[in-house]
Amino acid sequence: MKAITRPVFGNHDKGTTGGTDCSPDGSAYYRYFGAAAGVAGQGYYSFDLGSWHLIALNAECADVGGCGPGSPQETWLLSDLAAHPTACTLAFFHEPLFTSGHVGNNTEMTTFWQDLYAARAELVLNGHSHNYERFATQDPAGNLAPNGIREFVVGTGGEELGAFFTTQPNREAGNDTTYGVLKLTLHSTSYDWQFVPVAGQTYTDTGSAACH
Repeated sequence: MKAITRPVFGNHDKGTTGGTDCSPDGSAYYRYFGAAAGVAGQGYYSFDLGSWHLIALNAECADVGGCGPGSPQETWLLSDLAAHPTACTLAFFHEPLFTSGHVGNNTEMTTFWQDLYAARAELVLNGHSHNYERFATQDPAGNLAPNGIREFVVGTGGEELGAFFTTQPNREAGNDTTYGVLKLTLHSTSYDWQFVPVAGQTYTDTGSAACH
């Protein structure tokens, strides 16, 4: 799968030597994925897939000069969004703004959400919390919004699962006991989603929505 993988940097891509993570400075991540991971040390990039524009962001903010207004990454994001006014936009990064898991909401991601919301992006995909959640379309403040962003948190790929600590507002689906992956089918002006459980487990979540 490596040849078709588009990665994003996360907290487990760096760590102390001899620990459970990779190299202390994260350099092993960039060596392993090469050009697919974007510029080494930055880790944010974008590409087109059919009529969709996909944006990979680095949520390890301390490593890239911050994630707030005016930061190098936010400046790049604004420029990228302006250069790609597509009908359907998806962003993916490790740490979620909204989650019911023990990691809690990461408000450092608010600026990304504000920029994506202003550009009428459809989807944000996250991990970090070891469970599965799907949210209704929201604005960056967590209010229901018909033209807002739908967030998926999919931390069910193999690390031990984590129980929900709360139920965030506007959550439409959630599961903390099933391993699996999220399958997205991207059409020219819409998308379908399906949570695909591992063999022997039955939880699933399916649906469709139009792009803004």
